[in-house]
Amino acid sequence: MKGLVSCALLVLVFSTTVVAADAPLLVDNLAPILSPLLSGTRGFSLRAEIEIPDGADKHTIKLDLDQIDDDSFDLAIEHQDYAVAIRRRADRTEFVLPKHNKTFVGRGEINGKDSLRPLGITQRLVGSGTKLSTYLPLVTNGDPQVVALLLTGILKVQYDHQTESWSNQKEVSLRFSEPGVVSLEVGDVRVRLRAGNVTKTHAEVAAKQTHEIVEIDRIELERQLVRGVRRAFEILAPSAKLTLPAKSERKVANGELRWINGQRIALLRGTPEEIGQAHGQLLKKEARRCIDSVLYTFGTAETIRSGSWFRHELESAYERLAPYIPEDHKRETRAMAASLQLEPRLIETLNVFPELFHCSGFAVFGKATKDGKLYHGRVLDYMTTIGLQDAATTFIVAVDDKIPFANIGYAGFIGSVSGMNSQAISLGEMGGRGEGEWDGVPMATLMRRALEECSTLDEVKQLWTTNPRTCEYFYVFADGKTNDAVGVSATPGAVEFIAPGQAHERLGEGIEDAVVLSAGDRLKTLRSRVQERYGEIDVEVAKWLMSRPVAMQSNLHNVLFVPQDGLLYVANADHKHPAAERPYVRLDLRALLAEMTR
Repeated sequence: MKGLVSCALLVLVFSTTVVAADAPLLVDNLAPILSPLLSGTRGFSLRAEIEIPDGADKHTIKLDLDQIDDDSFDLAIEHQDYAVAIRRRADRTEFVLPKHNKTFVGRGEINGKDSLRPLGITQRLVGSGTKLSTYLPLVTNGDPQVVALLLTGILKVQYDHQTESWSNQKEVSLRFSEPGVVSLEVGDVRVRLRAGNVTKTHAEVAAKQTHEIVEIDRIELERQLVRGVRRAFEILAPSAKLTLPAKSERKVANGELRWINGQRIALLRGTPEEIGQAHGQLLKKEARRCIDSVLYTFGTAETIRSGSWFRHELESAYERLAPYIPEDHKRETRAMAASLQLEPRLIETLNVFPELFHCSGFAVFGKATKDGKLYHGRVLDYMTTIGLQDAATTFIVAVDDKIPFANIGYAGFIGSVSGMNSQAISLGEMGGRGEGEWDGVPMATLMRRALEECSTLDEVKQLWTTNPRTCEYFYVFADGKTNDAVGVSATPGAVEFIAPGQAHERLGEGIEDAVVLSAGDRLKTLRSRVQERYGEIDVEVAKWLMSRPVAMQSNLHNVLFVPQDGLLYVANADHKHPAAERPYVRLDLRALLAEMTR
């Protein structure tokens, strides 16, 4: 196998560039590092120190890794703000959070595709969704000559005799100061790495007596870490499988998946069970990626930050929220879970994932717009860093005996944060404070209920005033039939409605025929833009109102609703650009619903 990989690499290298004359020197430099790591020895140690600039300051991350044998390793990562350690043996796994004095422990024998067992772990951590998978067979081959050819041929690293370092033209440099030690610079980031043979034994592991011990099912513990890291690699270095997804269209009973100008559109109709099943059938891969992003990647980071096991926290939230979720929504979620071949409780819990968004929204009409129509803009600023954009989907949903609607969302989730129904009602929300106040209807459930139950602005307002609410949220509700809109501030204890043109202590002086919601400098910019183009606002100007810096770098999606015409314009982020810098796609809700009816 090693010879085949080397030959394949040689063909690739010589087809693209000439191998550097100094490649033998690089082989000599690499050998002391790669030999203990990749040559098949049972144990090795790796020490790394990473310096990352942060303005005038810098952060240092220290990493210590000892692989003891095919079943056992110790890993410790330390930063000024967090620290984590993983200690694995054949019979147990410990996930240690020193800053919280807490250790999560899983016991019993385990193996499988989501196991942390060192033997073959790189194949379990690096999937086809990351471009790292392209280079994995070459690097894990373990031959310094192969790795040297990769660096000199494909990455075009060259030796500078004057500085005694290797570099390319992209601010990447390598320096080998002594055998087994390499210093790497990528821009302003500096890494010092030392490799050698392991000296630890199996016996050198035990949770500190001062730590609180939390028992976790070992399968769940290792799955959390493996899938969290695997999804993180996809987010940090996505392959073409994610950046240029295959745009295949397909139909199932009660559903259809379409691509319209590069955006994923799911048409769903029928009973809650039929809609849930079609959702899972059409978007299985996307839904699983979305679940991995939330539960495993974000969940692992949140566990390290808070010291509490993330899934336990979600379960606790769901216990309080479940009594306020309509039974037909639960039936739809369970049917989707069955279609995805996942446990129903997992999907039900994830669908109450707290949406703490930092967003903006506006509705302008009458004198403020060029043609008098109502334009409702909604900016969703939230966590592009966890890869939700890979699951971005606009749903056109027609539930039996309910109002059909468009929901700009994500595969695997049935609630709404941005939507418009066939009765010209449009809604967008903005998260505030009060996380943990969960004794009420989940925000995304209340939003969806408004879309499928309400035909007028008064009905939407009544829905909010007559139902128990959670946390603090702000909203813009609009009605294209009457050219009216309202801003909303809602907490579990009170609801305040802000009329167009009304002055407010948080929002400033009112603007006639306008509702403008945001915060800080983004609010100032949005208000200034509305006033600058007052009376001229149309579709293109309304899109400009939502551009940077009103939209943040974390801008996940933007939507412009024109409810009078049944139109919506949707932009989704990709891995390089926020939604505000991506093209908008025009969708005609009435036309799509007519096609579904036929």
